[in-house]
Amino acid sequence: MYHALRTLILDSAPAAPQEKLWAKLPSYYVGEAFVRLIPFKDHINIEASAAAAHRQELAGYKMTPKGMLQIFLGQGIPGDALRRIFEETLH
Repeated sequence: MYHALRTLILDSAPAAPQEKLWAKLPSYYVGEAFVRLIPFKDHINIEASAAAAHRQELAGYKMTPKGMLQIFLGQGIPGDALRRIFEETLH
């Protein structure tokens, strides 16, 4: 799942994102904007500023109180919605 999300981030960014580790977490920066993947044993949290604006689109997925999207193992990756979120976040 991580590799699919990484590819989606790289393909969605308007410019080549700089890959960095932030507190040991994979992060993708375009200028000051970033998308961060936070892996857990049974899910991945996606931190992206535009995620909260797409709550309706992601109704089948859990959103944390801080606005992070959670995708659990076994759930499909909402590719179209994530592509829009990553494009908006990394503008």
